[in-house]
Amino acid sequence: MKIDLTGKVALVTGSTRGIGRTIAETLVGCGARVAVVGRDLKKAEEVAEELGEARGFACDISVPADVTMLVQAVEDAFGSCDILVNNAGITRDNLMLRMKDEDWDAVLETNLRSAFVAIRAAQRGMMKRRWGRIINIASVVGIIGNKGQANYAASKAGLIGLSKSVAKELASRNILCNVVAPGFIKTDMTDAMTEDAVTALATQIPLGRLGTTGDVAGLVAFLSSSHADYITGQVLTVDGGMVM
Repeated sequence: MKIDLTGKVALVTGSTRGIGRTIAETLVGCGARVAVVGRDLKKAEEVAEELGEARGFACDISVPADVTMLVQAVEDAFGSCDILVNNAGITRDNLMLRMKDEDWDAVLETNLRSAFVAIRAAQRGMMKRRWGRIINIASVVGIIGNKGQANYAASKAGLIGLSKSVAKELASRNILCNVVAPGFIKTDMTDAMTEDAVTALATQIPLGRLGTTGDVAGLVAFLSSSHADYITGQVLTVDGGMVM
């Protein structure tokens, strides 16, 4: 099965490193032109140059006006925004007893509100073209919760509810919206963990290992393609069987 995204333009937030970068690289490999987005314009442009059919953009996604301007800038640069991947996110972990209001607000604004603003801005062009794919990167934590991450879990659970509502609103315009919920994925953060800590994480996973960024990116590419034309409003976990 070949995934062909030739002629499509994808906007991937938080795509200068980690899961987002692999998603951007995978979509370029499938023929799409990709907007690489990060806080640092120089870094975004460097990544875009490495990927090839891509261009770097800077955006503070916690600022709604900046997100709206980002979508417009991508449409101006490429002519459209066909695939929107809301990947960027932050954590401000703490027990609820010690969690500050500003840490709650920062996580909800960055992880949830930014996705809402990006979808609202991107859907106009998608509706005109009667084609669009919106893929929101949540987390298994948004399904099962996690102690010390009330804000993060709430933002990801909210992203799931938002996605289902968007899927129902936009289905008649051939705009599909789905959620990818990763479990424990091998990234820079897990690379900094001790071997014992990684082993302990793996014991919670039926497949017995952490996932890779490619495991997530492959699913995003599939959901962006014609192979997923009859899939919308779904939450697909990439977690090695951790959540069943």
